[in-house]
Amino acid sequence: MVKQTIQIFARVKPTKKQTAEYFVDCEEQGGSLEFVVPRDLADGVINNKRENYKFRFQKVFDQTANQEEIFEAIAKPVADNVLAGYNGTIFAYGQTGSGKTFTITGGAENYNDRGIIPRTLSYLYQHFSKDSSMIYTTHISYLEIYNETGYDLLNPQHEASRLEDLPKVTIMEDPDQNIHLKNLSLQQSANEEEALDLLFLGDTNRMIAETPMNQASTRSHCIFTIHLCSKELGSAMVRCSKLHLVDLAGSERVGKTGVGGQILTEAKYINLSLHYLEQVIIALSEKNRSHIPYRNSMMTSVLRDSLGGNCMTTMIAAVSVERKNTGESISTCRFAQRVALIKNDALLNEELDPALLIVRLKKEIQCLKEELALVTGEQRSDKLTQEEIQQLEEQIDVYLEDPDSEVTLNLGPDMRKIQFCFSLLKNILLTFTTMHFSLSVLELSVSQQEAFEVFLRDHEDRLSIENNRAVLQQRSVFTLCSTSFILYLFVLFCLGVAGNLMPSESDSVEERILNQIEEEKKHYKIKSGCLKGLKTEIEHLQLLHEKLKVKLQKDFENWWTQEGARLKVLFLYNIHHQKQNIILEQGASITLPLYYHDANTCIIILLQISHKVW
Repeated sequence: MVKQTIQIFARVKPTKKQTAEYFVDCEEQGGSLEFVVPRDLADGVINNKRENYKFRFQKVFDQTANQEEIFEAIAKPVADNVLAGYNGTIFAYGQTGSGKTFTITGGAENYNDRGIIPRTLSYLYQHFSKDSSMIYTTHISYLEIYNETGYDLLNPQHEASRLEDLPKVTIMEDPDQNIHLKNLSLQQSANEEEALDLLFLGDTNRMIAETPMNQASTRSHCIFTIHLCSKELGSAMVRCSKLHLVDLAGSERVGKTGVGGQILTEAKYINLSLHYLEQVIIALSEKNRSHIPYRNSMMTSVLRDSLGGNCMTTMIAAVSVERKNTGESISTCRFAQRVALIKNDALLNEELDPALLIVRLKKEIQCLKEELALVTGEQRSDKLTQEEIQQLEEQIDVYLEDPDSEVTLNLGPDMRKIQFCFSLLKNILLTFTTMHFSLSVLELSVSQQEAFEVFLRDHEDRLSIENNRAVLQQRSVFTLCSTSFILYLFVLFCLGVAGNLMPSESDSVEERILNQIEEEKKHYKIKSGCLKGLKTEIEHLQLLHEKLKVKLQKDFENWWTQEGARLKVLFLYNIHHQKQNIILEQGASITLPLYYHDANTCIIILLQISHKVW
């Protein structure tokens, strides 16, 4: 168990507008964020309002911090803990327009603006590809809490339906007070691309509206959860952890923004749920508090483990330093200080693989039943089933083939199985004794190539293969002759052009030579066309020949396997009848061993013996 307080970080949103007076102090042991609020002279000479508000954090990121720095300092350590088997949560808190969604999800315009979620997915899958000693499986869920009602952002009907028509995600609690979410789908993702597709699908389906504080304000709380299971190769232990990446909707002062209608209703639900979250934080930070109001809202119920439970939690306080937002920023920092007082007890989520556990328990139950029957003296009178006989025969085979002299044959206390195995071993011993005397009488050995020739002699495609081979050879010879003739025409053409067309020749001779060249060119074209046709025909014949060869090979393998299986059946029959006689062509009667380890030898024996009786 790891006892750890919730880690808090602050991030200042970049702005070009007039800012309040604030100071960021970065130290080795942590950082601090200080706001300076000058006294208002309109309040009179006697004014006891605070001017300086200083808050401590694990680290404070000023306006120049980029997304990579945020991931390396905040998200990467949490991701490493999740890979080690611990639950993790990262949530962003702040007023509307303070940069929470940008920090968690990122911006869509620039690749470098990727937020914590896509960077964490990339980091996890890169780790999976490098670590070959573990088997990882990941599932993803994306929950939206809009107006205190849960919806599945990965529901395939989400884009085609109204939000109100979709099945609602409801909370169910088991006797151990574990939270289960009904109608929330878990989507498996085999690689980073599939995981990012699920993230983009969920972000597309989120409720977004324009408010006076933010042109694209997210009007719901969203929880992106990565469920990770890891298992070492050959190990029976499985580690199952989960990582919640939470983008809370921003709080806003309704009187200050002056919103109305649907946006006002959404703001009421958002502020109410954040109020319940603050109540839970206050209750957890107080000592000896007996009741924690998790059930007041859906969000606090879902994040129950993240707040004071089995989880390593990190909070990002998103603050806006514009002068008009100073009050809300101070309120956010105060909330973070209360969150930092909460201690979580993170446990290593490791357990025995359920599938292996079921198999082990079934074996244990069977052993206990057999031991109980042996102790009570209960004798079973029913016969062994065919399945039990087959299992015993397989056990005997494994036992005999094992070279270890100390290996044992575990049959349990069932006397029926013990007697059957003794009987089977006796028959095998008698068979080996018979074989010892018979092997010196009959020694036949033929290669698989000879068996293939026997098989090919009677195969239905033998004539087709031989005909194709003959035609292919004929076309190849004709092609060779045509090629030689074309080369000859080409040489004549070159000689005619180079040797006959001399300036000293008369016009009539020159005309005759040119006509001859034209005739040779026609012959050349005819032979070239013929050669192209032969090439196509040869390629077709070669393809047919290859197909027949593949078919013949498969037929032979099937025939070889069937002959081996048939001989195995004959052996199982003869194992109970000890031996039989084989009558050869010469009329001699000999004793054939009825047990062969090599099925191939048995097949060849059957091929070579023309008259046989089993």
